[in-house]
Amino acid sequence: MATVELTFSALPAHVRTARLVATAIARRTGVAEEILDEVRLAVGEACSRAVEAHRLHCPDEPVRIELRDDEGRFEVTVTDVAPSDDVTPRVLAANGNPMPEMAGLGLAVIAGLADDVEVLPGPKGMCIRMSWPASSNGAAATA
Repeated sequence: MATVELTFSALPAHVRTARLVATAIARRTGVAEEILDEVRLAVGEACSRAVEAHRLHCPDEPVRIELRDDEGRFEVTVTDVAPSDDVTPRVLAANGNPMPEMAGLGLAVIAGLADDVEVLPGPKGMCIRMSWPASSNGAAATA
């Protein structure tokens, strides 16, 4: 089981980097090529939600991502430390400004893109865990 941890400042520009890293690691762990766009979009949505929450509540705190290859699954966990009881998920426009959306729509998008999703809100942040099937010999096949 390999784990990669990434933390980044709550800036919209870093969401793109997180998507690229997640897609590269997913490919390396054996996630099917036709699913990689879903990984990229779900990770982007989860990171955008976390960035917006941090920008509103704790702009100096980093967003944390953990990427794991675990028993035939590629798992991504996006964690923020912003209070989640009053944070409405939002999508960031290209210029970094929040675009209003219906409450929960971002989480619904993630649920539609990931094979398995677990959302763990708490008073000190939210954790979104997403996973997809991966071949058990993905790293060996691409090495």
